Amino acid sequence: MSNSNSDVVFIGSLDQGTTSTRFIIYDQHAKVVGSHQVEFTQIYPEAGWVEHDPMEILESAKNCMTKAIEKATADGHDVEKGLKAIGITNQRETTVIWSKSTGAPLHNAIVWMDVRTSSICRRLEKELEGGRTHFVETCGLPISTYFSALKVLWLVENVENVKKAVETGDALFGTIDSWLIWNMTGGIDGGLHVTDVSNAARTMLMNLKTLEWDKTTLKELGIPSGILPKIVSNSEVIGNVTEGWPITGIPIAGCLGDQHAAMVGQACRKGEAKSTYGTGAFILLNTGDQMINSTHGLLSTVAFKLGANAPTNYALEGSIAIAGAAVQWLRDGLGLIGSASEIEKLASEVESTGGVYFVPAFNGLFAPWWRDDARGVCIGITRFTNKAHIARAVLESMCFQVKDVLDSMHKDASEVESKEKFLLRVDGGATVNNLLMQIQADILGNPVVRPADIETTALGAAYAAGLAVGVWKEEEIFSSGERMKIATTFNPILEDEKRKKKVESWCKAVSRTFDLADLSL
Repeated sequence: MSNSNSDVVFIGSLDQGTTSTRFIIYDQHAKVVGSHQVEFTQIYPEAGWVEHDPMEILESAKNCMTKAIEKATADGHDVEKGLKAIGITNQRETTVIWSKSTGAPLHNAIVWMDVRTSSICRRLEKELEGGRTHFVETCGLPISTYFSALKVLWLVENVENVKKAVETGDALFGTIDSWLIWNMTGGIDGGLHVTDVSNAARTMLMNLKTLEWDKTTLKELGIPSGILPKIVSNSEVIGNVTEGWPITGIPIAGCLGDQHAAMVGQACRKGEAKSTYGTGAFILLNTGDQMINSTHGLLSTVAFKLGANAPTNYALEGSIAIAGAAVQWLRDGLGLIGSASEIEKLASEVESTGGVYFVPAFNGLFAPWWRDDARGVCIGITRFTNKAHIARAVLESMCFQVKDVLDSMHKDASEVESKEKFLLRVDGGATVNNLLMQIQADILGNPVVRPADIETTALGAAYAAGLAVGVWKEEEIFSSGERMKIATTFNPILEDEKRKKKVESWCKAVSRTFDLADLSL
């Protein structure tokens, strides 16, 4: 790599996800030398509500840093001497409001998949001239429970402490990246209140063209600009880690929302797409410097901006609320499996779902349907159906949802897509499941490529930080040829006619989920 120093250098990556926090340490060859991961508490106050404790998130980050450094040091790596920078990547949209004076959160974080703001969405759709798409022209996003602005409105309208703090100027708003950086750089003693362009793009408040908070949007929603963080690029030195953290004085030099970090980790250039399979599934297509307004239910967003003066890459995105979370539900809710890894073996016991179709619309459906009145269904059940059929139907549901999004993407972005045969880059924890990956290739009718290192989210944040401090050059990060040689490719084997019939059945199942939100308890 470009670092000419003979000493080994390291880059840390703090990956704060929806269910767990990780800290991974990479050397200058992007090889992992130490890592640690912890799960944190999922809080469900009411049906459809999901919260996290911001203080628990901070503690999980400190814990992961300490343990990862200990592991790397035990293996002979002098991390404390060689650590050059830290990158941060995080679950997007999840909203925290805290006190500027005390540093304490004024409410639990409201998680991206939470749907408590549905009544606010309906109200705004009626009040605003453009209805559901009123803000699409500026921010690329429809009015939806998904995005941070609506969560801010709910907190102000329903939590007295938040309302008072906003009125007195004591409130600070941020997505999880902002909360982490503010605390890591000093908190109440001079902590930096910043976010990056990718996280800001998911609030509904940033103008995609100017990459600044949109004054008209703020005025229409009644959100004061004083509570908002400063917007920076994805790759620049933001500030140094302060005392009280396991490593001090190290620059925080990269920050990206998790899906944008995965795009960098996968080296997605213009016309290339990736799908990350985690709690949800997120498909992004890099559209280069061209911002495409979708006419097929997708979102326009920032892909990445790798430097304060670097060009902005845009993307089309399709977000799927429930992917791996459906497997967790099989484990925790129904007890059909003892661990998430068991689903592959169980689903492999049958060659098909036996006509069963499962649509995991637990909290509504995101792209391309955008139906918050949808609820989960499982149809086609007969006396022949057993738990293996259900397990396989859950895996297929992830793959059908990804196909729905990609079909929309092909329609919206045919001009910018690569002219080579389409292949889908995949990453995320669920991709270790070979059966899932084969089903995905079969349902798409296209190859699916899994990299040797499936945790590309953390890698992307490390790349961004390393780029900012000179450990890597951009051409090194995006020279994906060598990585493709050690990737695993799943090619489709399902006949076209059978694929077509299965997709038709899936669409029929999706239509059955609509208008079910008011079913009696």
